[in-house]
Amino acid sequence: MKITDDILYVGVNDHDVDLFEGQFEVPLGMAYNSYVVKGREVAVMDGVDARFADEWLKNIAVATDRVDYLVVQHMEPDHSASIAAFAAAYPAAKIVSSMPAFGMMKNYFGTDFADRRVVVKEGDTLDLGTAKADSSDGTCVPHVLTFVGASMVHWPEVIVTYDTASKTLFSADGFGKFGALDREDPEGWDCEARRYYFGIVGKFGAQVQTLLKKAATLDIARICPLHGPIHDTPEMIAHVVKQYLTWSAYGVETEGVFVAYTSVYGHTKAAVEKFCEILKAKGCPKVACADLAREDMYESIEDGFRYGKLVLATTTYNTGVFPKMEEYINHLKRRLYKNRKIGFIENGTWAPMAAKGMQKLLEGLENLSFCESVVTLKGSMKDETVSALEKLADEILA
Repeated sequence: MKITDDILYVGVNDHDVDLFEGQFEVPLGMAYNSYVVKGREVAVMDGVDARFADEWLKNIAVATDRVDYLVVQHMEPDHSASIAAFAAAYPAAKIVSSMPAFGMMKNYFGTDFADRRVVVKEGDTLDLGTAKADSSDGTCVPHVLTFVGASMVHWPEVIVTYDTASKTLFSADGFGKFGALDREDPEGWDCEARRYYFGIVGKFGAQVQTLLKKAATLDIARICPLHGPIHDTPEMIAHVVKQYLTWSAYGVETEGVFVAYTSVYGHTKAAVEKFCEILKAKGCPKVACADLAREDMYESIEDGFRYGKLVLATTTYNTGVFPKMEEYINHLKRRLYKNRKIGFIENGTWAPMAAKGMQKLLEGLENLSFCESVVTLKGSMKDETVSALEKLADEILA
């Protein structure tokens, strides 16, 4: 696939994977993106999952009759597991990456390719020279790859790369999403990109903010991530950067309330359904709700970060918090959940303790405020429960 006259797509689509990274459901499959940059010399940007190494090497051979460099921006195996196959297929090509990445290569492959490695760091460049078809107006601009450190976005060895000739940012895992490129996503970029970001990168907001500040100094005409579509219009580039600025700052993307609940016999669910009706009647701009035991956990994680207000509803279980709710809160904690207003609905037939348990689980997180109104059910919903739900709705919406 042609991206520019001198940048070609040589990645692959994976329709067999059911769980990405062994945990994220990917009904639309997955793309492992790789690119060829053609100057006087030729660089391949990143590899693919080991299962697709042969297909990837064939794609490279179709795109170019020579390869001088393999640039390894990220060592996660869905991109790096094909390095050994590349090294065998192109014995004269040099491998370009950060020093931490070469340490990881030794762990994976038993070698750090010392006889052919090129170690780069922040600010280093690789001049590929000028290709014949550098521009339609006859102006020839050399393809100079400038490397930018992106440690802990989301592994420590990560670099991203900017090509000055084409104004292309090769962004590693940044700005990526779930889904194969030959599968249309009816929800567009945002939904699966958000689930991808908060599932995989979410803990490292500060590091993402640092990288975004570096990117802001560049004149970017397109962004080529390692997963998901290429962003090549000013409108789309502005949109994805705006979303990343919000997500990495743990800001509010959508005004509204997300209600996450678990229910054993349906009574807590009934209270949640009533609460959502009350929120809507009071003019809440958006109400989203999820049963944590039945719906995709990572969809619920992304919604927890998407909205500015969160209500947690669950039953007391073994004198503590129902396991699926505890799991959910722990996911939020691992991603440094912050800057949110939280309300609680609890149920307990003889000794309701879930609200205290949930608040204790959230201790230590930054800038969380908790509603004073706590709705407590003892078994089933009653008239006084509805009054309590009304009070909580007023407080969470205040």
